[in-house]
Amino acid sequence: MHGVVIPALHYDDARAAIEFLCRAFGFEKHAIYQNEDGIVEHAELVFGNGLIMLGQVRDSAYGKLTRRPSDIGGVTQSIYIIVPDADLHYARAVAASTEIVMPLEEQDYGGKVYSARDPEGHIWSFGTYDPFG
Repeated sequence: MHGVVIPALHYDDARAAIEFLCRAFGFEKHAIYQNEDGIVEHAELVFGNGLIMLGQVRDSAYGKLTRRPSDIGGVTQSIYIIVPDADLHYARAVAASTEIVMPLEEQDYGGKVYSARDPEGHIWSFGTYDPFG
C-alpha cells in the first residue's frame, strides 16, 4: 500500500478508549497488544477501509514527542471519517452519551457532518462529505 494515512493516538486509559470508540463510533478491534501488566501498548481499530492506531501513554522515546489534549488544553489536530449515513452515526454517538461539540449540520460544500469529543479530549468528525467522490 502506498499513500495510506493512519492516525495514531495516545490515551491515559487505552483500554477504556478502545471500548468507547467501538461503542460510540462503530470501530472494530483489529489487533490489541498488551504488555505483561495488561497495559495496551499498541492497538489497531478499523472503520470500513480505514484504521487508527492507539496506545497507552507511556514514558518512551516516541511518547515524549507527543502531547495529549489534556496536556495542552485542546487539540492540534482532529480526525474526519466518511460515513454512509451521518444521521444514523450521529444517533449512535448520542445514544452512547458522547459529548457533541458541533451538532449534525448540512455543509455549504456538501454533505452532513458533526463533531464529538472522546472522553480524553480528542476531536472526531464524521460526515457524508467525500472529497474523493
